[in-house]
Amino acid sequence: MTRFLWDDAGFEPDPRTPKTKRQESAAPKPPAPGSDPGTPVTVTQLNTWIAAAIDEKIKKIWIAGEISDYSQPRSGHIYLTLKDETSQIRAVIWRSAAERLKFQLEDGQSVIGYGRVDVYSPRGSYQIVLDKVEPQGIGALQLAFRQLHDRMAKQGFFDLEKKRPLPAFPRRLGFVTSPSGAALQDFLEVAKRRWPGIEIIVIPSRVQGEGAADEIAKGIEIAQRLRPKLDVLVVGRGGGSMEDLWCFNEEVVVRAIASSKIPTVSAVGHEIDVTLCDLAADLRALTPSEAAERILPSQEELHGVLANFQGRMARAMLSMIEHYRIRLDGLRHRPVLMRPDETIQRRIQRLDELNLRLDQAVDRRLVELRHRLATQAATLEALSPIRTLHRGYSISRDLESGRIIRDASMVKAGQTIETQIEDSLIESVVSKVRK
Repeated sequence: MTRFLWDDAGFEPDPRTPKTKRQESAAPKPPAPGSDPGTPVTVTQLNTWIAAAIDEKIKKIWIAGEISDYSQPRSGHIYLTLKDETSQIRAVIWRSAAERLKFQLEDGQSVIGYGRVDVYSPRGSYQIVLDKVEPQGIGALQLAFRQLHDRMAKQGFFDLEKKRPLPAFPRRLGFVTSPSGAALQDFLEVAKRRWPGIEIIVIPSRVQGEGAADEIAKGIEIAQRLRPKLDVLVVGRGGGSMEDLWCFNEEVVVRAIASSKIPTVSAVGHEIDVTLCDLAADLRALTPSEAAERILPSQEELHGVLANFQGRMARAMLSMIEHYRIRLDGLRHRPVLMRPDETIQRRIQRLDELNLRLDQAVDRRLVELRHRLATQAATLEALSPIRTLHRGYSISRDLESGRIIRDASMVKAGQTIETQIEDSLIESVVSKVRK
């Protein structure tokens, strides 16, 4: 049997279809409203009649088309046009249905919508009221994920240079998760085995369903205010479907993680798909158990490392002691340490020899200098002007200025002069100057 979409939609058969004998024998129906010119219908009545007929005959249907003329005013309702190659129809999505959409509608998208045909009486036009809208060729959640990822990536929420390192030895750790989930128990079990001394603060939150994203974001905000300050913050849950994990793709959670002042770890229990929470966190762990292993050091491994360091330090100290013992044995056999007084005596003897040589050198230098001084004194004596005066010469000077008189023009009558002979000074007054 061949079935068409129209069969389930409740359409009336085409009036041009030949009637069966049973149909021809049926009683005639009363005339439709407005068929008599004496009793016309109003425009409102006609629109109401058409709306009732469409509502009765056409049930809710799925419709495929391309979005155009998209708009969403303050009321929250969405208005658009669905079109194909040859036709178009106006569509509306009421606010209550629009809030349930997981992805952002935009012009040019090919979608499949589910709803009912309705008549807009004020304009006398018909439209389709959509309750559901899904993208063609890709799931609604995948499309919503892609749209939100592209938008937040442009804002820098996933930049690698913003990732912070985790502390090597955390002391206080916060975990935003469901306190009744298996993920928390797995995390605590691994943490107790690896690093028993750590303090873990569980911040309860729903991790699935309506309102879970707001609770997770609120838990992250509460973690920022805890004192003493947390060293690491973990956000996560166990595995599940994409729908179950969708709250970790909500923008409010991504923004809360990106703005956290505490290094964050995303520990959502799925290994294949990646959530936006994973991309925004400083570290992504595939499961809560792996998060505990990557965050917390292993006590056993640390003890092994310390024991290794202890052995290396002991061996290094023994090697150093042996090295200095050998050096000490070598120094012990040196003469300077075996007979130190003999070395001192040799140094004293050497000092005496140097002192004697110094005295001799000083004496020789003094004799040499005396000889040179006597020679220079004799030369100076031979050139002295006193020797010249001894031979009968004299030197005259102006008494006031002390200048030597070298020419007759330097004196005048009445001027007092001083004349030096070999052993005396003669003071005289010039009476006349003759050239």
